[in-house]
Amino acid sequence: MTLVNRPRRLRVSGAMRSLVRETVLHVDDFVYPLFVVEGENIKSEISSMPGNYHYSVDQLKEEIEEISELGIKAVLLFGLPEHKDSRASQAYYDQGVVQRAVREIKRINPALLVITDVCMCQYTDHGHCGVIEESYVANDVSAQIIAEIALSHAKAGADIVAPSDMMDGRIAAIRSTLDENGYTEVSIMSYSAKYASAFYGPFRAAANSAPQFGDRKTYQMDPGNSDEALREISLDLQEGADFIMVKPALAYLDIIRRAKDYFNVPLAAYNVSGEYAMLKAAAEKGYIDEKATALEMLTAIKRAGAGIIITYYAKEAARWIKGE
Repeated sequence: MTLVNRPRRLRVSGAMRSLVRETVLHVDDFVYPLFVVEGENIKSEISSMPGNYHYSVDQLKEEIEEISELGIKAVLLFGLPEHKDSRASQAYYDQGVVQRAVREIKRINPALLVITDVCMCQYTDHGHCGVIEESYVANDVSAQIIAEIALSHAKAGADIVAPSDMMDGRIAAIRSTLDENGYTEVSIMSYSAKYASAFYGPFRAAANSAPQFGDRKTYQMDPGNSDEALREISLDLQEGADFIMVKPALAYLDIIRRAKDYFNVPLAAYNVSGEYAMLKAAAEKGYIDEKATALEMLTAIKRAGAGIIITYYAKEAARWIKGE
């Protein structure tokens, strides 16, 4: 008799599939992004990202309590200032919107991990992630301002600072600035492999951060490059990064996998706004089962190697996992 290999024996029932499943999503995997704005009594849905909102600092309590009750352990803060200028001065202002939001979140739930996005694009009048000199984003002066922003967030109580600018040397600048000022315990989650992606459109509308001229291709990575991502990650780790990140996630699963295989450090992936908005739009049209598709997408990101998933689906996914 010919021996027939039967892998299907391990798929015969839901219980069997659960028993041998290699990748399982947990609520602990998720980081939920939050957008904070100046003003009072503001909770305004973001049109490009259904289910996500702009919050004024005084409206964070209910949201933070809901996030905490769902078991989500970390949030990533983005701030929208009232005033913008060429050097992003509101980004490192002690009473800036992110700084006040960090203090308020820590008042509401001291145990919740607060990660702050460290960049200049939302705070500059030109929308770029650094200082403009002769129509070009100047690297070194920008890196020093980025370090000052990170320090201001640390002073406010941030647990992790996450520079997203992609300036050369900014991790070293941040680490030395934090250490010199006594914030040796504040971690750095580096957007190490951040691509110049077309998937950021809904976020840029939400954060009012689109560049007013040109693009970001001189500092964010070329989507065609893979080896370069490993070089960028290696440099960030040498300079003192504690976490590394790949952004976007879904279109860059191969980069996540390579990063996981090469570097034995905590690895995050950012399931970005365009990836989220596409699913929301398709679900609204009835083209997909949103729950099944979203959970499959998030599982793929984890399966590729990301132990931390930054996603706008965090709250919904947490409910689905809990069976709510």
